[in-house]
Amino acid sequence: MRTLCASTLIGEFFVIGFAGLVAMKGDTPGATVWTVCGIGMLLSVLLSGMLSRPGAVQIGWALQIALVLSGFVVPTMFFLGAVFGGLWWASVHYGRKIDETKARWAAQAEQSSAEPDAA
Repeated sequence: MRTLCASTLIGEFFVIGFAGLVAMKGDTPGATVWTVCGIGMLLSVLLSGMLSRPGAVQIGWALQIALVLSGFVVPTMFFLGAVFGGLWWASVHYGRKIDETKARWAAQAEQSSAEPDAA
């Protein structure tokens, strides 16, 4: 799960940065744009390294919601936020399934190596 989620978060890092460039053309002051975008970019990078810690997935969901809400400043972000929200869901959902399958295979391999050979 960590690899899929981290990939999504790194993609968001770039999207947030590009959205900041687009937001600079609007009425929002540049300092505000880059403060908010900087926090979002920093959070996405830090979170990609902290995915094994408790609560990281929930913070990731909060970042997804913030990304969608940034559409009020840059309307394209409604769409991109929804796309990355879907990617985040898929990363969490299918990542957990992959982790469960890997754990099952590891348990089967460990069990088969612990059994004595009957030959």
